[in-house]
Amino acid sequence: MKQILQSYKSGELWLAEVPLPACKSLGVVVQTQNSFVSAGTERMLVDFAKKNIVGKALAMPDQVKKVLRKIKTEGVFSTLEKVQAKLDQPIPLGYSSAGIVEEVGSGVTGLAVGERVACGGAGYANHADYNYVPKNLVVKIPDSVSFEDASCATVGSIALQGVRQCDLRLGETVCVMGLGLLGLLAVQMLKASGVRVIGFDPNGQRCQLAEELGADLVVSSNLEAACNDFSEGYGVDAVLITAATKSNEPVTVAGEICRMKGKVVVTGLTGMDIPRDMYYKKELDFKLSLSYGPGRYDPQYEEGGHDYPFGYVRWTEQRNMKAFLDMVAAGMVTPAKLISHRFTIDDALDAYDLMMGKSGDPYLGIVLHYVEKPLGIETAQRKTVVAERKADPSAANIGFIGAGNFTKAVLFPVLKKQTDVTLKAICTATGMNAEQTAQKEGFAYATTDYQQLLNDEDISTVFVTTQHNSHAHFVTAALEAGKHVFVEKPLCLNKDELNKIIDTYSYALTHNSSQPLIMTGFNRRFSPHAELIRNYFKDRRTPMLVNYRVNAGIIPPDVWIQDPTVGGGRIIGEVCHFIDFASYLIGSDPVEVQATCVETANASLVAEDNVTIAIKYADGSVAQILYVAVGSAELAKEYCEVYADESTAVMDNFCLTTCTSKLGKQKLEGKQAKGFSEEIGAFLEAVKSGGKNPIPFQSQVDTTLCTFAVLESLRSKKVVSLAQYFQGSTAE
Repeated sequence: MKQILQSYKSGELWLAEVPLPACKSLGVVVQTQNSFVSAGTERMLVDFAKKNIVGKALAMPDQVKKVLRKIKTEGVFSTLEKVQAKLDQPIPLGYSSAGIVEEVGSGVTGLAVGERVACGGAGYANHADYNYVPKNLVVKIPDSVSFEDASCATVGSIALQGVRQCDLRLGETVCVMGLGLLGLLAVQMLKASGVRVIGFDPNGQRCQLAEELGADLVVSSNLEAACNDFSEGYGVDAVLITAATKSNEPVTVAGEICRMKGKVVVTGLTGMDIPRDMYYKKELDFKLSLSYGPGRYDPQYEEGGHDYPFGYVRWTEQRNMKAFLDMVAAGMVTPAKLISHRFTIDDALDAYDLMMGKSGDPYLGIVLHYVEKPLGIETAQRKTVVAERKADPSAANIGFIGAGNFTKAVLFPVLKKQTDVTLKAICTATGMNAEQTAQKEGFAYATTDYQQLLNDEDISTVFVTTQHNSHAHFVTAALEAGKHVFVEKPLCLNKDELNKIIDTYSYALTHNSSQPLIMTGFNRRFSPHAELIRNYFKDRRTPMLVNYRVNAGIIPPDVWIQDPTVGGGRIIGEVCHFIDFASYLIGSDPVEVQATCVETANASLVAEDNVTIAIKYADGSVAQILYVAVGSAELAKEYCEVYADESTAVMDNFCLTTCTSKLGKQKLEGKQAKGFSEEIGAFLEAVKSGGKNPIPFQSQVDTTLCTFAVLESLRSKKVVSLAQYFQGSTAE
């Protein structure tokens, strides 16, 4: 299918050919009929992407600070690799479209194949032949509304949310500053609600159009005097700023024309240096309008499908979209009168040339048209061949499921340094990500259907690097397909998933002609620092004590990794690394776990992200893990002390390790080395040679069980015996 993409690094735009998106359980796949180009927002994105690295940095000072902090803790080289990977990722354009439902996810009710729908959301309602859209960002189109008008629904919802924030009553007065697309839509909505409207824009043509659409008065100059007359000397009840400018003038003028105790609402992108004296003396309300409405930027609402209760949140972004379409159906709002240009998807780049001013022609609303296709998606449409490449029987022929930031920044660079490796297939949920990753990394083909990858007899090895809640499913599916499996941590999220993996792996061991490998991405045990410490204590005669401090930093509660059903939380999702590292050094089986976390009423903190964990091992050794979210960002992330035989090893952030006392002195120093290259190398060598799991399977199970035990200990406030509590979860 065709999709408009833009390079985040260079700003280049192109029309790409990518696989059709996969349909997830909580959304639908829609065949696009029309998509609406939001001139203001999309031009801003294009302008930003065209800036050089210095310009981008100046425009995003907060991100620069994060990069500088990361350099202090992870080093320059590692940080720049991750920044480069982020910049190399193209971005999809578009966020307002309309089309026909092609597929319906299993968790969706009220929508059926063939129905006409309007779609919203950046990253979802893209300028593409087909889009996957979560159910809360989809609304049915009334019969009397065309696809073209409906494609404006998201943009219309932005204007509608601004109108709602004004909170005006019948007969009150409002000034709409900026008569672009949002302003003209707002004028029609305000008039439909019985409000008296004065519009302002320096562009005379737009003023004329606003007047035709019902504005009571429109001016292109002398706004203060006009508002004074319009409001009979009191000042307008509210000002809705829909202008796009870096200047602070709209906010200043709004304060001058607004009445005592009036409201100023900002929908457009404008300077917001509020003149205190004026706003203070009039006691004005200053409000920002949140995009399409409540639910925007809330992953639980937009991606998780959790609607807000109707009685408590009357107007969500989805309900705003529906209300807008109802107004269009009633003739109160007429998007067609605002459309100045129409292009086919094949000529879409001409639309952006127009928007960027290359032709010099005036424009307002821009709509893209698509060719309607018969309903029904074929399997082949979810695959794009990038380069013909034959499998090498002596090599590791790899298929990837998932290609997020970590995979691109860390795993792919490591794989490129390996020998006898063939990158055969890459599978992601979005066609854009799959195709662009295949092009950049050298995969033979891209797909959004993981079954194509599992059915490919040439692929011997599958890497699973998706979100945590899908790990168990893809691991078991790959094992059942007879593939070797490398899965990024965690192995799974709960005991049921773990037991399913154990059963599947045990069956594969006894029924497959070749021994399958399964390896979880516990890279730290492969670090040269881990090897030094383990060898240093290899002949120890006393139990070992490991004290591991992790300065992890805060991750807000609404990020996906904190969701117990998606990311599993940070104990399952990250603390597993440090448990595995300690277990590797000790070389004994964990038997008991006890954990304690902070108690806090602060809703912005996750208590379990600040935890102390004690693990007792069969040989009497103990590991103490202190995992901290509330520490200083200036402090290095990881620090480990190891004690045994009257000797000590100290590992500082995988940059420096010193071993001292009775067992002698040893030291390892250099750039940060967390073991990624050694980890991948060990796994691929086992794949090619038919060797054993580089990490014993039981060790992977034990580490995973320990994370579950930590959570159980926090809940029960007791010591948890692994043998008793997790009886049956052992690998044979």
